[in-house]
Amino acid sequence: MHGLVIKNTGSWYQVKTDEGQLIECKIKGNFRLKGIRSTNPVAVGDRVQIIQNQEGTAFISEIEDRRNYIIRRASNLSKQSHILAANLDQCMLIITVNYPETTTIFIDRFLATAEAYRIPVKLIFNKIDVYDEDDTRYLDALIHLYTHIGYSCFKVSAKESIGIETLKKELASKVTLLSGHSGVGKSTLINVLLPGTETKTGAISSYHNKGMHTTTFSEMFPVEENGYIIDTPGIKGFGTFDMEEEEIGHYFPEIFQTSADCKYSNCTHRHEPGCAVRRAVEEHLISESRYTSYLNMLEDKEEGKYREAY
Repeated sequence: MHGLVIKNTGSWYQVKTDEGQLIECKIKGNFRLKGIRSTNPVAVGDRVQIIQNQEGTAFISEIEDRRNYIIRRASNLSKQSHILAANLDQCMLIITVNYPETTTIFIDRFLATAEAYRIPVKLIFNKIDVYDEDDTRYLDALIHLYTHIGYSCFKVSAKESIGIETLKKELASKVTLLSGHSGVGKSTLINVLLPGTETKTGAISSYHNKGMHTTTFSEMFPVEENGYIIDTPGIKGFGTFDMEEEEIGHYFPEIFQTSADCKYSNCTHRHEPGCAVRRAVEEHLISESRYTSYLNMLEDKEEGKYREAY
């Protein structure tokens, strides 16, 4: 039987067969993906083949070729990866400029990873109903920055249902990964987009201004015109995985474009003479925050580890 993995609890996978049946499955034996050391060899969004034994227990026996996937470094296993989801049409990164704060370094790491796997990203700025004047000014500056680079940005309030109808149109007929820090309002947004889903919502820790995990496993929810939303647990950091140092600049579109004018073809944009990228940063043609994120990702490669702080 063939089917789609729509839920992953860590030990069981729920598969929706092509006939529409929901089957709880385990992984068969020492099932490992070729060439990928991952904490979760099977991901939500995977197309799989399943078999049932005489006792009626179902096993995933094979993963069909993936169109794409989005991956990050496993937070506590530096040599392993964690696949967030597979076979995506787009990602929506939920961002809050406060309550809790989403840093530009986190945003840029996510965007660079999605660029590496050729997955379009839309940036969803949530909680616009609670921001003061300074927060709103910073929000508008971020939207100006990322729109200029080429990313679609949306201002919403899940709590007040502002901007929700526009988002629904963006989700129709697509498989969309929703991601972001814990506490940015992902579960509230899903509840508003899909009434009756009733995903759990959590509080913000006032002491740290950080969210607390409410989603503990990944799950797909159907949306209009055969689309799906994939809800994943909130992520604290986004360690890049399987990127070579010389590739990182390719995943920042404005840095890649400008690097064609660098004196040296292998310029790292740090100290080389005749660097067009550093000149563009000095002339404010490339954002300093984006350049900082680029350097930060290069540091990961030098240190050979995932910096937990981000």
